[in-house]
Amino acid sequence: MPEFALLSYVALMSITPGPNNLMLASSGVNFGFRRTLPHMLGISLGCALQVFIVAMLLAQMLGWLETWRLPLAVAGSVYLLWLSWTLAMAGLPEGRAQARPLGFVGAAMFQWLNPKAWVMVLNASILFMPAKADGRMAAALLLALVFAVVNLPCISVWAWGGEKLRRWLQRPEALLVYNLSMGGMMAATALWLMYDELQPVLGWI
Repeated sequence: MPEFALLSYVALMSITPGPNNLMLASSGVNFGFRRTLPHMLGISLGCALQVFIVAMLLAQMLGWLETWRLPLAVAGSVYLLWLSWTLAMAGLPEGRAQARPLGFVGAAMFQWLNPKAWVMVLNASILFMPAKADGRMAAALLLALVFAVVNLPCISVWAWGGEKLRRWLQRPEALLVYNLSMGGMMAATALWLMYDELQPVLGWI
């Protein structure tokens, strides 16, 4: 039962909309599934590494994260806004000429700024790591393996779906509208996340 709960948790969190999946859908539309593979692998393996580190250092990490939560959230939101702009501009002729899919390293590093990834790995570490120190290394490795194996096919659906949309978006105007919409949704996500983090601090918002 715990194994099934872990698998269903990772699958549900992986396949639901979020910054990673919005970027993968746009990359599938603009660059195709094959060229998006490094991006997908970067997400899955980056997330697996993140959950392994967090699971191993949970007690220390929770204290550290509380101190750095706001700066990380703001940095992640600003980065999401920049990604929103690049997504929106990918539909312009000059933007398409210069655009490149996000690579493996960039996608893996992005997980450390992705608020949804933090929620995912922290919850998984708290819920599925053993309370005792014995066997913690093996449990953390298993958790990381589950994240990598389950996450990849789930997020691939978004890149595959994006690629399938390509033939419907052959006209430059249609592609521009699509990319502007995806960029707008990601910008809205970033602004909401920033508002949610800053509201308790500023109080008057």
